[in-house]
Amino acid sequence: MTSKHFLLFFFFLSAYLLSSSSAARKLSALVEKQPLTITYHRGPLLAGPVSVDIIWYGNFTSSQRAVVSDFLASLSTGEESPSVSSWWTMTRKYYFVATKHAPPRLTLGGQTLDEDYSRGKSLKNADIEELAAKGRRSGGISVVLTAKDVAVEGFCMSRCATHGSSGRSGAGRFAYIWVGNSAAQCPGQCAWPFHQPLYGPQTPPLVAPNGDVGVDGMVINLANMVAGVVTNPFGGGFFMGPAEAPLEAATACPGCMEKVLTRATPASFWLIPRRARATMPMGTTGESIFFRQFLTRQRRRVLLLWDVEIKG
Repeated sequence: MTSKHFLLFFFFLSAYLLSSSSAARKLSALVEKQPLTITYHRGPLLAGPVSVDIIWYGNFTSSQRAVVSDFLASLSTGEESPSVSSWWTMTRKYYFVATKHAPPRLTLGGQTLDEDYSRGKSLKNADIEELAAKGRRSGGISVVLTAKDVAVEGFCMSRCATHGSSGRSGAGRFAYIWVGNSAAQCPGQCAWPFHQPLYGPQTPPLVAPNGDVGVDGMVINLANMVAGVVTNPFGGGFFMGPAEAPLEAATACPGCMEKVLTRATPASFWLIPRRARATMPMGTTGESIFFRQFLTRQRRRVLLLWDVEIKG
């Protein structure tokens, strides 16, 4: 190839690449990022005053029980921000879309201690539902909390907590939540960000606000499950994706609250990428989780997810 032919070839190649990149920019400008939408599937939701009963399975200290009980009792106290009840007001958006009524008012109900491990130290899903039945059977929420020495089907492998509902019966139908204490089994998976993550960058963890890595991790997981069970108690409420593996109120919208951080201080907010599972500086972009510190009615500190917003 002569130098003249080479120059002509180079000229046409450059022109082609320039036009291609320009077209790509125009095309990308026309394609708008679609907002994540959590859909209401017209199923029943919880209404009116709802009692939250706790079943403590295994050994928990009185201070551990106080942290969790105080958190649940603080959901509907109506105190000013940054209280737990101000975090809970996010559920109003879902109920106003679905029913035009206020969400149920959660109250702390009865508490049952099962310190003798009545069903052993290795539980199946059926055991969790049987334990949940010890709570209020109709129109309530039963919360089963398992101690750090109790193994539960799927715990640490595919889940840290879950929620579900009982079948229909003459005794009524109830929703339930299970959360495990991961302190001795998998804190890097289920007590993050208060423990170094099992995978990803090994940056220093956040300090557990109540000095108990396992229980403070339980509070985060419990908060997610409470938001999920109230907005999707029986499988036909608010969620996106397949019903078999739904993304619910506290998990479906990563990064939606980024605009809130423009007026936040690093002392009250933490921005954490889901994939890296490690704390990052303020302003990091990408697939992220936002944590914020809230106060219970007894002025205890809890760290909760703050990345949820309903779309449409």
